[in-house]
Amino acid sequence: HFLSRPCKNPPRSLSLSTPSFCKFDSFVYPSMRYSRSILAAAVNRSRSLYSPFNIATTQHARHALTGRQAAGPTGLRHFSSDEAQRNPELEAAVHTMLKELGEDPEREGLLKTPKRYAKAMQFFTQGYKQDLDTLLNKAIFTEDSDEMVMLRNIEIFSMCEHHLVPFFGRAHIAYLPSGKVVGLSKLVRVAELFSRRFQVQERLTKQIAEALQESLQPHGVGVVIECVHLCMAMRGVQKPH
Repeated sequence: HFLSRPCKNPPRSLSLSTPSFCKFDSFVYPSMRYSRSILAAAVNRSRSLYSPFNIATTQHARHALTGRQAAGPTGLRHFSSDEAQRNPELEAAVHTMLKELGEDPEREGLLKTPKRYAKAMQFFTQGYKQDLDTLLNKAIFTEDSDEMVMLRNIEIFSMCEHHLVPFFGRAHIAYLPSGKVVGLSKLVRVAELFSRRFQVQERLTKQIAEALQESLQPHGVGVVIECVHLCMAMRGVQKPH
């Protein structure tokens, strides 16, 4: 609420949180002039089964995005699990895990599980092999527009880096152009690039916002992510909402 009031010296970083766990907002606005409309549009979003809320703001986008160094030269291309290369070490680790959990890795139902799991994990973490600059290279256009661009309800799936189980939900992305716009589908692909990694939701939200700020240099960026975390639904407090 109070963040929507323009001020001459905005805090470099500020965070607010409540006991709720599954919504994280990130706003990046070098110019506070547009903060009211960024916040108004981002907060006026569809309410689903997810609950609020954590807000993080930064005055300037960071230039070193966590995990960017691990990206390869391929841009964003979805591949199926069948395209993943065999990884004998990962398969052996899954075989050992099954055995240590009291299962028989040689029984019919589990015989191919190590191979399947290894391929699935490569698919779930394909974002490490994708590069943001290559992804956006031919999709940024010069356009004399300063009206807000907003894309809502982008479905995302990611993996909790603490427990290696999924969290999933929706992302809402908005930005105020400053002479450059990007193809709308690229907003989806940017969200996919960072979500297809081992993540925490706080970092995922911030990475998407900072990536767009760095690439487009808009007047402002707003990102809202609402997720259900299976690490809190299947274990721990066992409360998905």
